[in-house]
Amino acid sequence: MSQLTITTRNVAAGMILEVAGDLDYDSAPRLRETVNELTLTRGQVLTLDLAGLEYCDSSGLTVILTARNLATEQDADVALAAIPDNVARILSITGLDRVFTIHPDASAANAPRSAAS
Repeated sequence: MSQLTITTRNVAAGMILEVAGDLDYDSAPRLRETVNELTLTRGQVLTLDLAGLEYCDSSGLTVILTARNLATEQDADVALAAIPDNVARILSITGLDRVFTIHPDASAANAPRSAAS
């Protein structure tokens, strides 16, 4: 098992949370606490960069949904980036791949949006 690490970065479009290691019953409360401490403004994007995520169980999915709810409450958007294959499979099975905006990497999630978008 890999210890969960969470790195928060501010970018022009909003915030990036880099989540690495195992996101499970024991570690999910740490991510929930980090998410609950975030303050987003209207139109910002909260990006969960999952490139380093090695394992995610139902507790982890619940916290990812909590992040989505927080963003929605604050009139912000949420995106998932760099999703590992094993986590992408779980998102697909649960239908969450249709709930989240998904990007190949965090830079794509936070690229400036054109006026036509």
